[in-house]
Amino acid sequence: MTESGNYREAAVSFGAVAAEYERGRPGYPDELFDAVERLWGRSLKGARVLDVGAGTGIATRLLAARGAEVVAVEPSDGMAAQFLASAPTLPLVRGTGDELPFHDGSADLICYAQAFHWTYPERSVPEAIRVLRPGGAVAAWWNVYDETVPWVRARDERMAAALPDRYRGYGGISGHTSHFAPAGLAVERAVLHWERRVTVEHVLTDLTSRSYLASLSPEERAPVLAAEREAMLTEFPDGVVVEPFTLDLTVAVKRG
Repeated sequence: MTESGNYREAAVSFGAVAAEYERGRPGYPDELFDAVERLWGRSLKGARVLDVGAGTGIATRLLAARGAEVVAVEPSDGMAAQFLASAPTLPLVRGTGDELPFHDGSADLICYAQAFHWTYPERSVPEAIRVLRPGGAVAAWWNVYDETVPWVRARDERMAAALPDRYRGYGGISGHTSHFAPAGLAVERAVLHWERRVTVEHVLTDLTSRSYLASLSPEERAPVLAAEREAMLTEFPDGVVVEPFTLDLTVAVKRG
């Protein structure tokens, strides 16, 4: 994982756009949690679950709704404040996946929703193994736009042209989760497809929360978002967008 200034700046940028993150980011379909249970071989109901890099609690709330005994783990002040405003009844612990503030063998499942790539796997994978009980698992997943759809590809090209030093697009998760099998975890994967219907303004709110824009100042973001609004309204003149997502899931089970 790079130590570059841009990367470190992006990693700490989310706190300033926590409200936009909560309003704009997509949630997850029930099928995701069905797939987690199937690949893990256990039910979420009653499981002790850590949602690491919980952000504003989007996944945390859904895990709790499935009956998990979930604890959120979040390092950012801004994101933690938004989490407490959005989910005041759910427990929140400040920390990171690279140094989990939990006892050995104290969790059944450790989840990373859009977050594992912000860890250092050489640290976070051994930490997960330490904290997991035998038969426990790490579940890492990413909602990414379906780049087979023409308007999604066109937006990728616009972002790459506007932000050549920041925008990298989606390179797949195999590089992020390749540390699981060498660490002795049994790895399973699934890919799901789903979509949501939102307004163009909602899309722009979501974009504001993405690291490549969140790490810019509001003045720097404004022209990029204005150009994107114009392009999106040309594509969707009624202001309504059907966003197609690929949901990439890896579940890695601790043997024993």
